[in-house]
Amino acid sequence: MSVITQSEGAETIIEPAPSDLPTYAPALQTPKLAIHTRQLTKTYGPRNAVNGVNFEVPVGVVAGFVGPNGAGKTTTIRMLLALIKPTAGSVEVLGVPSSDPSDYLPRVGALIEGPAFYPTMSARRNLEILAALGGVDKRRIDPLLVQVGLQGRERDAVKTYSLGMRQRLGIAAALLPNPALLILDEPTNGLDPAGIQEIRQLIRQLRDQGVTILISSHLLAEVEQIADWIILLNQGEVVYQGWMDALLESRQGALIASAASEDELRIAAAVASSHQYESTLENGRLRILAPADFARALNKESMAAGAVLTELTVDRTSLEETFFSLTEPATGASGVAQLNGAHA
Repeated sequence: MSVITQSEGAETIIEPAPSDLPTYAPALQTPKLAIHTRQLTKTYGPRNAVNGVNFEVPVGVVAGFVGPNGAGKTTTIRMLLALIKPTAGSVEVLGVPSSDPSDYLPRVGALIEGPAFYPTMSARRNLEILAALGGVDKRRIDPLLVQVGLQGRERDAVKTYSLGMRQRLGIAAALLPNPALLILDEPTNGLDPAGIQEIRQLIRQLRDQGVTILISSHLLAEVEQIADWIILLNQGEVVYQGWMDALLESRQGALIASAASEDELRIAAAVASSHQYESTLENGRLRILAPADFARALNKESMAAGAVLTELTVDRTSLEETFFSLTEPATGASGVAQLNGAHA
């Protein structure tokens, strides 16, 4: 594994895999979980940066590892990569305990924080250096440059690259060992909308090729668009883990109905009330606190009662709204436990 990191006061840090390790060593049996932690804890003095974290990442998904800055995401990732040792608890990556990192690190690619390269060298030359250090066949370089969209610019000095291009080059470097697991720490941080879309498309492409991807981010709206599996971290603790769809569907959304007249909307409100759903009429629109699957019955029964709904949309709870509802003190531990029990 080659981990690309940036540290204060150092232009480039390259941590190569030991030269006696194979570039890619498939497991004898594909594990069901790419990552599994048990009571994972990291303490710095009196403070627990990570506090008894238990989470799983199934094989073959894009997993969002989200939470506010300082939640413990990067610390957890560094323990997954054996860059720092846990104070307590255990980690398994690709079915292998973190006590034997040499058995799984050759199958892991990682981009931690910002990508760091030799700025006066070309993208190709930077990747050639990393390939030589990691014992990777240099014939992988050209296909990777094409895959990340840097063809035609591969011989330009990295210092001429935009931030998005540097991020793509960092992902190419993390993909050099042909990993089964790719870990990306804030891959879209600082990018413009076009750059974010490019990285999003690349991540989906990699998932479709069978790579399991863990994305650490504090940008909840971005993760919501790409992640299949979600882990919510707050103050060093997991408040939810499970399928993204299950999490969002577990939170009460609403149906928004429009009609030619308020009288018709009142008819729709009466239909909703007959099904025990509350509604409010504001600014010519009816908001019904009901799940999406009630839309069909609402439309059919409203029409039968003489109301024609000209528009009917689902107002889904966003991941950001869900996260705050889970981490507010009023939510309570029981609500968090119920969600984890239902969908984890």
